[in-house]
Amino acid sequence: RVGELARRNRPRPVTSFAPLTMCPLSPRKGITNPTRPQPTATPQPTSILTNQRPEMTADPTNQLSALISDIHDAALERSRWSEVVGQAARFVGGRAAAIFSKSAIAGNGDVQYEFGTDPYYRQLYFEKYVRLDPATAGHHFAEIGEPMAVEDLMPYPEFTQTQFYQEWARPQGIVDFVSAVLDRSPDGAAMFGVFRYEGDGMADSETRRRMRLVVPHIRRAVIVGRLFELKAAGTAALEALDAFRAGVCLLDSSGKIVHANAACEAILAADDFLSAAGGRLVAKDFKVDQALRDLLAAVAAEPENRAANADLPLRAQDGTRHVMHVLPLASAARDLVGTAASVALFIRKAAIEIPASPDIIAQAYRLTPTELRVLLGIVEIGGISDVAAALSIGETTIKTHLSRLFVKTGARRQAELIKVVAGFATPFASEAARA
Repeated sequence: RVGELARRNRPRPVTSFAPLTMCPLSPRKGITNPTRPQPTATPQPTSILTNQRPEMTADPTNQLSALISDIHDAALERSRWSEVVGQAARFVGGRAAAIFSKSAIAGNGDVQYEFGTDPYYRQLYFEKYVRLDPATAGHHFAEIGEPMAVEDLMPYPEFTQTQFYQEWARPQGIVDFVSAVLDRSPDGAAMFGVFRYEGDGMADSETRRRMRLVVPHIRRAVIVGRLFELKAAGTAALEALDAFRAGVCLLDSSGKIVHANAACEAILAADDFLSAAGGRLVAKDFKVDQALRDLLAAVAAEPENRAANADLPLRAQDGTRHVMHVLPLASAARDLVGTAASVALFIRKAAIEIPASPDIIAQAYRLTPTELRVLLGIVEIGGISDVAAALSIGETTIKTHLSRLFVKTGARRQAELIKVVAGFATPFASEAARA
């Protein structure tokens, strides 16, 4: 009996470690003073073997199958991400997790999806400590998809001496943070990470193995979800182009029409100075068409060449003049519209356009209805005698209203009145025109 009691009372070996985290998130709740968080005592060493979470000791096969299914569903239904991130945290062996991004260069970042995290420490991290986090640079250069814990990035004793640990990590009681890079840009990285607290122990080989099982699916779902978002945004952007009064046509590098708004479709249907042949946009003027081909070739050779901007003159059969603005699309713009377009064309009549709602001019300058009619007549018709005849008003009356217009608008001659009206021109077509 004495020997049995001795064996029972014999101290058990423990694995010694101190708390740390490498991510801007923490599930600590109940902060009473956000400007001065209450410090916590230094956590005592905890045995990894005797404190593993139940999810880590169970057969992961069924859990993994259900988790993968939920991850793929979240790609199509964003509202499910928080729940799925929590499931992934429990599967890996933590209480909280997040999908976030941060930049080692800019010293900022953001949380896309999270579960079980504290908003105070998230904000504090991105406002101050992201620049002090010694692991930020390591995350930036880490291999995509490969799990990392603190000991994979730097010696732990060295970490505990940093300002980041002393002021931000230590008060939270987090002992480890295992993460993996999902994607990388020139100035930052997107990541998935799981927190391990005192009761969870440090990340071990099983933690890393489980991370390797879920990270590829999370990465794929995040990318697919982003593509769906871009497609939805691109569709909305293309629909918005129909509101423009000018014709807008998106071309690929070969001149093929990728998209045309309602105004551009009307121009092409008229088959006058521009037309569509074999799905490609063609200018009836040979020199203009050749200039357009040269611009498309320049953009194809150097997609981000902003110097390829140009204005090309167009002339209709009735003598009406138009202008075509050629604008190469940057990669961000191409991603937004979700098409293979490399160039945007803006086609408009080379004339002063009366605003769709000219009443705004009257409101701005406090014009009477007759003064507004005279002002628009000067712009659309021309001289005093012609305006008087068109409005059935005597020339003396027109001159009187014209003098009042000069006083109210600050213009000194008729040409300046035209500029006033031009300044109120809208790029949007009227409802009647769109119909």
